[in-house]
Amino acid sequence: MAVAELYAQYNRVWIPDPEEVWKSAEIAKDYRVGDQVLRLLLEDGTELDYPVDPGSLPPLRNPDILVGENDLTALSYLHEPAVLHNLRIRFAESKLIYTYSGIILVAMNPYKQLPIYGDAIIHAYSGQNMGDMDPHIFAVAEEAYKQMARNNRNQSIIVSGESGAGKTVSARYAMRYFATVSKSSSNAHVEEKVLASNPITEAVGNAKTTRNDNSSRFGKYTEISFDERNQIIGANMRTYLLEKSRVVFQSENERNYHIFYQLCASAQQSEFKHLKLGSAEEFNYTRMGGNTVIEGVDDRADMAETQKTFTLLGFKKDFQMDVFKILAAILHLGNVQVTTVGNERSAVSEDDSHLKVFCELLGLETIKVAQWLCNRKIVTSSETVVKPMTRPQAINARDALAKKIYAHLFDFIVEQINQALHFSGKQHTFIGVLDIYG
Repeated sequence: MAVAELYAQYNRVWIPDPEEVWKSAEIAKDYRVGDQVLRLLLEDGTELDYPVDPGSLPPLRNPDILVGENDLTALSYLHEPAVLHNLRIRFAESKLIYTYSGIILVAMNPYKQLPIYGDAIIHAYSGQNMGDMDPHIFAVAEEAYKQMARNNRNQSIIVSGESGAGKTVSARYAMRYFATVSKSSSNAHVEEKVLASNPITEAVGNAKTTRNDNSSRFGKYTEISFDERNQIIGANMRTYLLEKSRVVFQSENERNYHIFYQLCASAQQSEFKHLKLGSAEEFNYTRMGGNTVIEGVDDRADMAETQKTFTLLGFKKDFQMDVFKILAAILHLGNVQVTTVGNERSAVSEDDSHLKVFCELLGLETIKVAQWLCNRKIVTSSETVVKPMTRPQAINARDALAKKIYAHLFDFIVEQINQALHFSGKQHTFIGVLDIYG
């Protein structure tokens, strides 16, 4: 059948629309090759002569019987308006957030908790073929697990999408599925440890943005290791491209990393009083975005959860407190005042209260820190020159130091998590979960 024959009376097409993106229309008159316009009848009863040529006919709309298909590849016509319409029908009318596109799972973020991730749902998908059940992240995870177990071949799941699409949560549910269906009989609780790594990495690597209250600001690849019985024996994590600039700068209505607000919210607890913190509004590095709270989020409760997961992974109280000291020191560093003296030279007072706390927490000499925040050393083959910095240069140096400290701390925490998830046995196979941040 020639393409032109498909554009017959009563068939429907999609035409671009500035408000709805794509609008449906019914063909009111058969199209013939050479026609300059296609006579259309819009859904509101309006007639339209739509300009066309043989190379730019509008996309055809699928028959109603295919609307809401759970696999996009089952559609007669697969193009942008068909995909968007099918996803909209499933999401808005059927309240279904998952749709297949072959072996790919398309997920729509509902921005609310749904009762479709419990253990009963996990067990319902366990052992099932991918097409036998409704589309779900558990179905994809089961397919990866089954292929690994059946063929002894390593598998990978790539979670990709724009910021706020729900990538981090999807990756978390996939890992939870593996932990549930592959529980070992040992007492090491390795599955719980693998899952416990998520709250920690989210605390130090996620932040509120204008599009997402829990946006990952780094890429993460988690490799879950299995033994010959297909039971989890450990995991290893690699991180990529941490957004270091967020430590010292946040755009309007955005926040710094969650851990800073958790720490400030817990500042009055006896165990944290020596950090000499206050509310997040008191620190330059946490108040810059103008919004220090997230609706529905209790930073103090999240801090308790962060501490709990640190403990579950085997981190001692002393280790945890060292981490919190460094984080508090970064906040105090951001409040160190840099002034201009003389001929555009900068200076930091040795009596600056935040400088004193910064040095006290990190075991540094106040005099030397004050000196080197405002001067730089240039070493050549013949001499060493100390050059004063202007106030803007000194502020940039202060912020660069804060970013460097945080980046090293982040890498150190990831390294310690990997050590906690290290296993002594032999890895037989693995499943990798890649969370690419948007």
